[in-house]
Amino acid sequence: MSFKRLGRPNASCAMGVSDESKNTFMELHRKKVHRNVIFKVDENKREVVVEKIGGPAESYDDFVAALPDNDCRYAVYDFDFVTSENCQQSKIFFIAWSPSTSRIRAKMLYATSKNRFRRELEGIHYEIQATDPTEMDLEVLKDRAH
Repeated sequence: MSFKRLGRPNASCAMGVSDESKNTFMELHRKKVHRNVIFKVDENKREVVVEKIGGPAESYDDFVAALPDNDCRYAVYDFDFVTSENCQQSKIFFIAWSPSTSRIRAKMLYATSKNRFRRELEGIHYEIQATDPTEMDLEVLKDRAH
């Protein structure tokens, strides 16, 4: 008995990271030209690619609304805040978005690719794993940043 390889990559195969993804993160981290970036796994290219870039004026609510209700994504958010000493600070959050309504295959693919992708992004301060919006509410970010 022989088995034919299906056209889709195995969910456990490691995904690469596109140069665009790395460069866009560096623009957010170093140049502060983006407020957030949403990434998705492109199974055909077998790499993590940029799906959406949020400009500096985009609100946190706009960012959360851009995440799909029923599919996984990775995202980074540059959170600005004022400390109790009245100093302006910024912390970068890595968010692994995996809603409970997403496909099992997508959850597996994103879970197995996360560490490889996360290692490519130098400068992340905090990581959040979220399955619904309440787990990444703005108050959660504020608590973690302080």
